[in-house]
Formats: sequence, structure tokens, C-alpha cells
Amino acid sequence: MLVVDDEPELRSLLSEYFGRQGFQVQAVADAAAARAAVQAQAPRLAILDVHMPGEDGLSLARWLREHHPQMGIVMLTTAAETVDRVVGLEMGADDYVPKPFELRELLARVKSLQRRLATTTSSAAVAQTNASANGGASGGGTRRIAMGMCTLDLDERRLIGADGGDIPITASEFDLLALFARHPNRPLNRDQIMEQAHNRGWDVFDRSIDLRIMRLRRKIERNPDKPEVLKTVRGMGYVFVPGAAA
Repeated sequence: MLVVDDEPELRSLLSEYFGRQGFQVQAVADAAAARAAVQAQAPRLAILDVHMPGEDGLSLARWLREHHPQMGIVMLTTAAETVDRVVGLEMGADDYVPKPFELRELLARVKSLQRRLATTTSSAAVAQTNASANGGASGGGTRRIAMGMCTLDLDERRLIGADGGDIPITASEFDLLALFARHPNRPLNRDQIMEQAHNRGWDVFDRSIDLRIMRLRRKIERNPDKPEVLKTVRGMGYVFVPGAAA
């Protein structure tokens, strides 16, 4: 785990606390040190403070998502800065925790994200093993759902573009698409989405779901401004329409 925060006391606290929980923690003070640490050995998960001198956590999150799409990213932000949370999720963060926070809550968020990342890794390993056993053939027997211009591979937890290449997708984005794939043509409200895709008690007015839908539309829709695959149901939520924009 990588912790990036310019406050020495908080770095020390998080290092000690997560170390007692069995995590191997590397804590650094700024984005430059974080980039160097990641280039030396990329962690599975990073906790980033939004407000830091020099390059801020939002810019660092974007860089991490571009270069390490499977890394889990949790943002630390002040409770009043809704814009920070919105932009952080737009940049590709998996979760955010407002300051001040309870250490147990941060640990619960981290463990939840860890479980999703572990599922991604194990699914990919099984798929690779099966492909090797079949003489290198890939995709045999996997469950794939067409979603607009892309294909969602439920077994390998991948989003595949029209050209056959992987489209970077976070664990939380995959969970959201998988939920829609399991309920085609069925409108889902925000309560249902938060309960089933995230398994956590977020405020129903939290904009994180809307932001993830916006990000996913940019990846799978022909025209994200006029969505045909993940459609908005006024007064309700969202619905996945199979076969649309294919």
C-alpha cells in the first residue's frame, strides 16, 4: 500500500495503523516521491490526499489510473470539498474518504476495495490458466455481454473495445456494469445500485453513482451525450438496454 500525504503525523499514523493490520505500507510526502515509488514497485492500492503542495492528489490519481489501471485508489478529501470528490471520481478514483475520518472506516473501505481487486486478479489468473490448457485459445467458455461498442467479460473482469483491446476500467466500474448486465431492461434506482454494486451505506444523494455512469458512458456509448446503452430513467435511476448502439 502506498500512502501519499504531506502531513507527517498522518503519514505516521496511517503507516502504524495499517501496519498493525498486516499491510506493507510505504508512505511519502508528495506526488513526485509517489511517482518514484510506483515506478520502483507498483502497489496494489494507494491512498492519496487531494490537497498537497506542488502536484495535487487529483493529478496524481489521473497519472496512476493511466499507467496502472488495475490499481485501487482511495482519495482523502476535506468534508466540505464536494468538488474534490467529484473531480477525484472523474479522474478514476475508486473511493473517497472525507477528513476527518475514523481509522476503522478507512480500513473498511480499503478492505472492501481489496476484495474487489482480489476478485479481478483471481479471475484473470483462472482465465489465463484455462487459455493455456486450451492451447493458448482465449475467450473459450467465458461469459461476455455486449454493451454498446464494447464487450464486458464477466469471467475475466475486462471491458473489451471494438478493436479487441482492453479498455481501462476500475473495480468499481466493473461492478457497476456487471450489475446492469445481470438486470437488462430493468430500471435500477440509486439505492439498489449502491446496495448491490457497492455494498455500503452511501448517502442516496451522493453523486458518485452519477459520476461513474458518466465515465462508463464515455467508454461504451457512441455518443455519451445521448446515451442509448445506459439510459437515464427520469425520477428513477438508470437502465441497461441490450443491443443498443452496437
